[in-house]
Amino acid sequence: MAGKAITLKGSDTLLMLGQRWAELYMQKNPGVVLQVTGGGSGVGIAALINGSTDICQASRSMKDSEKKKLRDRYFSSGYEIAVAKDGVTLYINENNPVNELTLDQISGIYTGKTTNWSQVGGPDAKIIVYGRENSSGTYVFFREKAMNNADYTSSMQSLPGTAAVVNAVAKDKFGIGYGGAAYAKGVKELAIKTAKGSFKPNTETVKSGQYPLARNLYWYLQGKPSGEIKKIVDWVLSPEGQEVVQKVGYFTVK
Repeated sequence: MAGKAITLKGSDTLLMLGQRWAELYMQKNPGVVLQVTGGGSGVGIAALINGSTDICQASRSMKDSEKKKLRDRYFSSGYEIAVAKDGVTLYINENNPVNELTLDQISGIYTGKTTNWSQVGGPDAKIIVYGRENSSGTYVFFREKAMNNADYTSSMQSLPGTAAVVNAVAKDKFGIGYGGAAYAKGVKELAIKTAKGSFKPNTETVKSGQYPLARNLYWYLQGKPSGEIKKIVDWVLSPEGQEVVQKVGYFTVK
């Protein structure tokens, strides 16, 4: 495999983790070249279908329509591997006194029914809503799980990555955004209030499913892994590879 780059493409949520895995794997295996790029889960899945990436990184499951395209072209519905766990996190500015919201309140904000922080126990100020672009797996996951598939408010400012969302919220006293748990720096993480308690994303709440927006992060291949790609998959799922997951800020699958 030496000299031929193995490509990973897709989820921006997984971009940082994929890059760390690649750096460490290449250090341990001179001659293997891993190239990691983002663009969003939808972009990665499209690349897997058209054959322009070896591994798709995705923060959502493949849709049936996408599996059909893969099957039509390669006679395979693809091969799914859960490589890490995440809790999609609600971010607000550190100066905002709100500490928790219910899923109904979150849905109200993101569908545009709730427009002022005073409606959810905060200051009398307009809520500035930030989110992801529609090529993002996190955009799709959040819409399904937090908004029951309702439409996003037209006032949402769509940004190209979770780092951009966090940066915007850090600077905007009345902003709110969402994204992968590994990016929570310089902002306040909201707890999600449920009938069983109030939960922030951490190892215990994500693995137990208590955190309502827990999810798997995936690698997708065209078929069952073999050769060097199987070695990479085995290493990513090994204790050493999963240690990288924790260091980056996500949660292990084992």
